[in-house]
This record gives sequence, structure tokens and C-alpha cells, in this order.
Amino acid sequence: MTATIAQTDKDLATGRLPEIPEPGKMAPKDARTLSKLFFAKLAVLEEGTPEHQYARNTLIEMNMSLVRFAAGRFRNRGGADGMEDIVQVGVIGLIKAIDRFEISREVEFTSFAIPYIVGEIKRFFRDTSWSVHVPRRLQEARVQLAKATEELQSRMGRTPTVKELAELMDLTEEEVIEARLASNGYNSASLDATIGGGPDGETALADFIGCDDAAMELVEDFHALAPLLAQLDERERSILHWRFVEELTQAQIGERLGCSQMHVSRLLSGTLKRLRKGMLTTQ
Repeated sequence: MTATIAQTDKDLATGRLPEIPEPGKMAPKDARTLSKLFFAKLAVLEEGTPEHQYARNTLIEMNMSLVRFAAGRFRNRGGADGMEDIVQVGVIGLIKAIDRFEISREVEFTSFAIPYIVGEIKRFFRDTSWSVHVPRRLQEARVQLAKATEELQSRMGRTPTVKELAELMDLTEEEVIEARLASNGYNSASLDATIGGGPDGETALADFIGCDDAAMELVEDFHALAPLLAQLDERERSILHWRFVEELTQAQIGERLGCSQMHVSRLLSGTLKRLRKGMLTTQ
């Protein structure tokens, strides 16, 4: 590889970009040396030209070892199947680093690129690991809450209260409670997941947490009631709204209509009777 580097340096000096065979398999030490030469050339090439694109692509391939090194730190989170996704995300960080690196800063590219690569991978986990979409501020509060809880537990030897966590995190108690609730969105389980053997064999999680929602029975009633309400005149709909939405008394409704409470009672009873009859007819 020493001869290749020498030839590359000579080619760059004459203004030519050398062909690098299999740059992705290059040793990290050689990649660092050649990267400096390619960055020097990249700085003077016009963006969008074939030469610029070749230099940029070669830099990406030569520095793939940085991506694999950074991705290795997240191996336990991604699993065997997820490592490919982590590496692909890390490549995005590498490309950003290459595009923003300036050789005039006299900083090693490896030191410059690693934070970009790791940051991109962390952002990937932050945005995709949650089973339920949670606002960014609550995702960050969850991490802060976990650290504060661990610190107080080790200090006090017990589970900290919401008030104690709020004081340490400089948040209100309501915000701490909100962060705790948001933590439930990080992981999820299928309702069909089995949780052990029951009297009849395996039991699904849904058998324990599912229940009948009484409000669901009202859905059909609402659908049947809607066209009946549309058939009422404006005064009848107003009386219903005042009585059951604004919760006014019949006397207050009478004041608005300019009639007695008794008359309002008769109007309301007649309207409800028609609606009731219509509901029974449609069922």
C-alpha cells in the first residue's frame, strides 16, 4: 500500500485523480493518509464535476471503517438484522462530515467525522425506536427522568417521589408525570401475545386487559338520531341544545324564547317523544 500512496501523491501533484482499487477494503491507517490527499484535491475541484464526484465517493468508501466502528457501539440495540440499517444511517453521518470538513482546520478527519456518524445513529434510534409517536420534548424528558430516578435511588436507597424528581430535574410535578406516561410509548406488546398457560392452555394478553366499552353501544344510536335531529325546526333544535348542551333550566330557556316554563316543558316533552318514537322505528 506504501507504493500506492506514493503513486497517489504523485498523481495528485500532477493534477490527476488516481484509481484506488477497492477503497472500502483499505486499512484504516492507509485510509487516513489517502483521505488527506483526497480532501486537498476535493477542495479545489468544482462541485458537480465527474472528478469531484469521484473524489467524494472514494472518500466515502475509504472511511467506511469509521462507520462500522461507530455502529459497533449500538450492536446490542440493533441486533444482527438491524446492524445493516444502523450502518446505512451511519453512512449518512459520514457523508455530512465529508461535505462539511475543511482540511485547513488542521483537525483529523476521524475526530471530525465520528460525532457526525454517532449523532446520526442516535437520531435514528430516537425517532424510530418509539412504538407510539411521542413529542421530542417528552422523549428527551424520558431520558432525563431515567437518569434522575437512578441518581436519587442510589442516593436515598428508595424510589424517589414525583416532587423529589421535579426538584432535581427543574421541572414541574405535572411535567414529571407527563414524562412517566410518555415512557409507556417506548415499548409495545401485541394483544395476541401469549403470557403463559391458563386453565385452557395459553392465554392472550387481550384476555386480561380487554373489556366491553359501554360507549360503543351509543355509536349506532348517534347514527340513528342524526337524521331525526335534522328534521326538527330551528326552535326545537335550539331548545335541545340549551337544555342538554348548555344545561340551562326550563325557566332560563323560557326567558330566551319569551314564554313560560310550562310552555317550554310541553315543547321539550313533545320533541323528545318524537325523537324516541323515531329511534324505536329505525331499530
